[in-house]
Amino acid sequence: MIINRFFAWVARIIRDFSCRRLWRWCCLALITASLILLSHPHTDTVVAQTLDSEKVEVDGIPLFELSSSKAFPAEDRARKVNQSLQSLVSKSTQATVIVDVSDDLPVLKVEVGAKQPLYLLTVNSQDAKWSTPEVTARTWQKKLQQAIDRGQEERENPWRLIAIGSLCLLLALIAHWGIGWFWRQKLFTLLPRATVDPTTGDQPQSLRFLLKVIFYCLRLALWVGTIGFICGLFPWTRNGIYLIINALVQTFSTPFIPAGGKSYSVLDVALLLVLLAGLMNLAKTVQHLLRSRVLGATGLNRGAQEAVAFVANYVLLFIGAMVLFQLWGFDLSSLTVFASVLGVGIGLGLQGFAKNFISGMVLIFEQPIKVGDFVKVGDYQGTVERINVRSTEIRTLDQVSIIVPNADFLESEVVNWDHGSSISRLQIPVGVAYGTNPKQVREALMDAVADYGSVRKDPPPRVFFTEFGDNSLNFLLLIWIDEPEKQFAIKSDLNFRIETILRHREIEIPFPQRDLHLRSGKLPLDLPDELVTSFTQLTQNLEVWLQKQSVNGISSEIHAADNTNSTHQDDGAS
Repeated sequence: MIINRFFAWVARIIRDFSCRRLWRWCCLALITASLILLSHPHTDTVVAQTLDSEKVEVDGIPLFELSSSKAFPAEDRARKVNQSLQSLVSKSTQATVIVDVSDDLPVLKVEVGAKQPLYLLTVNSQDAKWSTPEVTARTWQKKLQQAIDRGQEERENPWRLIAIGSLCLLLALIAHWGIGWFWRQKLFTLLPRATVDPTTGDQPQSLRFLLKVIFYCLRLALWVGTIGFICGLFPWTRNGIYLIINALVQTFSTPFIPAGGKSYSVLDVALLLVLLAGLMNLAKTVQHLLRSRVLGATGLNRGAQEAVAFVANYVLLFIGAMVLFQLWGFDLSSLTVFASVLGVGIGLGLQGFAKNFISGMVLIFEQPIKVGDFVKVGDYQGTVERINVRSTEIRTLDQVSIIVPNADFLESEVVNWDHGSSISRLQIPVGVAYGTNPKQVREALMDAVADYGSVRKDPPPRVFFTEFGDNSLNFLLLIWIDEPEKQFAIKSDLNFRIETILRHREIEIPFPQRDLHLRSGKLPLDLPDELVTSFTQLTQNLEVWLQKQSVNGISSEIHAADNTNSTHQDDGAS
């Protein structure tokens, strides 16, 4: 029951807060903490103390910090003490740390067997920040004695450490298997009962993704902790890890990036980037709150609300960036050279971006178009959804987002149906057959728009008899609407209504017709005399040739008949 309630609580949080909102609130918390850190009055003092002190450690375990003295810096003092302690823990001889207060300042020494005590360090007034040098020496004596005894014991009994490390590794393997078994066997059987959205009946994918991230993070944390603990058991690995971590800390915290007459470390740059990211999320949050909560109650139109929120966003970014740079310690006067170089870059290589940026400023302040207007740019028409510094987003009637550069709105013709007033006029042409009463047509068209809610009553609809067409009597219906983005739907609805009314009232809508009339008659044909003479001679020659051919044909037939008769007579005689 408890597990089910936990998963249900997690699912409800994810449904209520999207990942972007969670990330935004995390950034806001991070920027608040960073600002508190930067504005803390003791930050510079702590940094100065850290840079003027050095740690004393034994086998990678820090014990205390040494400050600089009049004769030696803190780094030299700590290096000598660390070398002495490392040689002591490497030996199996019993070593005892004592405090010598015979001089003005207490001195820490080490007795090794019957030999003369070995000098270790002198505790001065700068080392004792919160108490007297003698009390500090007594405290350091206990820490040094415990560190030396622990180091010698670890080197004398390594098998005990190996056994502990093996046991930790075995427990880590069992925990790794247990996490996987719970993930595969139990978690997914509990999720459907606890995290199904009652409205959709589906399990949110964001919850599954979050649990998968938690699963891998648990395994990663398990093995990182196990490896760190095992390495911390042995003095050699512990000392190596300490040296690596110390080198990384010094590398990232050492100022070596010059900017504005100062040097900054990698951590400083990372902190600045985190602050800037948090500032951007804060500006976006303020813009969203202004648009959705504050400006909506002022009665301003949507375009004015977007303009105010846009200006507030960039003003907050500019002022916040200046404040962050000042808190970070950056000299803004060094940006003059960068600004000049940026100006040259804008003039040469960023002309398109600068043109669109300036066009965006003109659109926002002059407002030839504004958010919510129904416009037509080139081949695209739709509602303006968002005006950015470089481009404008238009949502077409097909619910497709078109990104148009801002310069196109100033350099080309733009049709804005909502500029000044959203009232628009639509023209619907209608043609009827000849012989139809025009008054009946006008009454039918007026009845078609009489009870249609999207048509304005003022100005009232009007019908004009425009012309006598080739095939029809042409009329024009004029109406006024308040929603130009719905003009295509309104035209379609009215066409349906007009066709229905005309059909019910038996008013014919003609189709294109053409009449073809044919007349009988002679076609006059005038030819030249030479051509007529040639045709006449050709005709006479053709007649003569035909007569010759006919005579020859008759002679051949008579000759063939005579041959046939003589053949029959011979056969009879035989």
